[in-house]
Amino acid sequence: MGHHSVQLRTIKLTLSFDGTDFSGWQRQRNARTVQGELEEKIAVMTGEKCVIHGAGRTDAGVHALAMTAHFATGSSLSCSVFRRGLNGLLADSIKILMVEEVDPSFHARISARAKVYQYFFSTGEIVPPCRRFYCAHLPGPFDLERARQCLPHLLGLRDFAGFEAAGSRDRTKIGGRGALRRIFSASLSPVLNPAPEYLFEICGDGFLRKMVRNIVGTLIEVGQHRMDITDFANLLLLKDRSQAGPTAPACGLFLKEIYYDEK
Repeated sequence: MGHHSVQLRTIKLTLSFDGTDFSGWQRQRNARTVQGELEEKIAVMTGEKCVIHGAGRTDAGVHALAMTAHFATGSSLSCSVFRRGLNGLLADSIKILMVEEVDPSFHARISARAKVYQYFFSTGEIVPPCRRFYCAHLPGPFDLERARQCLPHLLGLRDFAGFEAAGSRDRTKIGGRGALRRIFSASLSPVLNPAPEYLFEICGDGFLRKMVRNIVGTLIEVGQHRMDITDFANLLLLKDRSQAGPTAPACGLFLKEIYYDEK
């Protein structure tokens, strides 16, 4: 075999993508995915079968300003060659921002300390057509101050089972942290656009499947006077997904940034 002597390098990618044309991050048969495209192009460059690990699995239609991923390679190609080569091979909807060689202990998902998501939505009658893939349309009178009163209830270490998509994790697994996640900050503010557009931004140590979109859908229920603030607060105690608001559309969601410990 003789491959054992080859010291594999761990390469960390920071990339940005427009999720509109992709069926999400995770590799699928018969569907175009970000992971699939990256693995294919890295394999072209290295001649190796490649497995790339992302910091998270964004759903179809979700975008990333800065997603992190890593892969192991026996190739001696420099980081700058990887960056230029991949950007030349990939579709214009994916760009590699940064390529770094990192310690083999690095793992894009496990090593992540915090993630920041942004969610854009418009409550206006009409969404400007150029915003339609990057801003969800949730029309109706929207009371910003009322929705904002829910934000303190999200902060700290909480059980977000009430905001988790069904079937997203193995509930029989012993150990792990279940639906507990720590939220460091959450804000809701108007975007200075011609339309009544808003931006929800949240930073936490991790997120459950569709958790951000479920939180936004519920905040909008409160802002549109279909749910009380006390009901929102109780969701975190009840942990019952059926009581939360609808899942907000994927197109408004952006993975903004992922934080790692400074080496």
